[in-house]
Amino acid sequence: MDLFDKIQKNVGGPIGQHQKWSHGYFSFPKLEGELAPHMYFNGKEHIVWSLNNYLGLANHPEVRKADAQAALDYGMAYPMGARMMSGNTIHHEELENSLAEFVGKQSAFLLNYGYQGMVSIIDALVDRNDVIVYDAESHACIIDGVRLHIGKRFVYQHNDIESCEKQLQRATRITEQTGGAILLITEGVFGMSGAQGKLTEIVKLKDKYTFRLLVDDAHGFGTMGQTGAGTHEAQDCVDGIDVYFGTFAKSMAGIGAFVASNKQIIDYLRYNMRSQTFAKALPMPMVIGLKKRLELLKSNPELRKMLWQVATALQTGLQERGFDTGNTNSMVTPVHLKGDLYEATALTRDLRENYGIFCSIVIYPVIPKGLIILRLIPTAVHSMEDVKVTIEAFSEMGDKLKAGFYKEKSVS
Repeated sequence: MDLFDKIQKNVGGPIGQHQKWSHGYFSFPKLEGELAPHMYFNGKEHIVWSLNNYLGLANHPEVRKADAQAALDYGMAYPMGARMMSGNTIHHEELENSLAEFVGKQSAFLLNYGYQGMVSIIDALVDRNDVIVYDAESHACIIDGVRLHIGKRFVYQHNDIESCEKQLQRATRITEQTGGAILLITEGVFGMSGAQGKLTEIVKLKDKYTFRLLVDDAHGFGTMGQTGAGTHEAQDCVDGIDVYFGTFAKSMAGIGAFVASNKQIIDYLRYNMRSQTFAKALPMPMVIGLKKRLELLKSNPELRKMLWQVATALQTGLQERGFDTGNTNSMVTPVHLKGDLYEATALTRDLRENYGIFCSIVIYPVIPKGLIILRLIPTAVHSMEDVKVTIEAFSEMGDKLKAGFYKEKSVS
């Protein structure tokens, strides 16, 4: 069979099969205007709950000034080449040192992209004799990294410590035979559910089993903990996390990521992560801009305080109106509903067209059939009025859903 014929017969894959009617509206929508809580979609102003701009740094005047000045001073091409060959600078190293100190680790290494970085970290850390144990609801970047592993891998039920321990027991039996080691992977904050990973409980398992713990804290870095250092700070288990991973795409409103650990491990990753060895270094304007973002993150705790005020008001308000927000104990705010594909798209269109509320919709095959998740991402720059308007809109939408409105009518 011809490769392209096979792809066409697959009708675009599990998500792409819907592209004819979803593209440009439900998938690949175009938000326009300044990155802010209010933006334009289809020519209308919306309250936007879909941007991971947690601390509102995307349009902070000092950030915009630092980005612009760095672009003026260096252009977008500098430095040229991979870090190992010709792309290293003092600014890259200064940012790494600041990040390591902030998250409580000896050393850190900058990564060009978060997704690519996590895949490559996993690939570099383990070999065929090692066993990976990971949470069932891990982000796709972890899943893809695990899929590359040619050794054994065991998945445990989401945030289930008893299940985790059973998989560690299985992994231990394997490594006793192979002479390999165990890498356990979880998230600090799970981006879909908002639930924190049970880091403290997992760390305690080290008393019984020999393994190293890698934590993807993409949503926790900058938002969790007393200083914003991350979920490991919030759960008081900084020393128990062996390899810490954070991204710049969320609280730092940038591009790229970093990995932090003890110096020996970071030195090893620096020379063995193929995604970095064979890729151009993070551009200078981004690096200098990230230094400014980190400075603001550390020196402006009121931004994190405001984020949590908005998140708490939003979640409390939705819960008081009878909405199921799942097990979230972070800023991420999922709203769990029941309905079919038609209802999911109809209620989302209603929220956007008639209430001016833009949030992300999650349906099958990402979650089981018959379920709908609307995910809201609060930020420090949302207002309490935004929260009030959104809760009222959701309340009316919820009543319509229960009454079967979205089954009966085409919402426009």
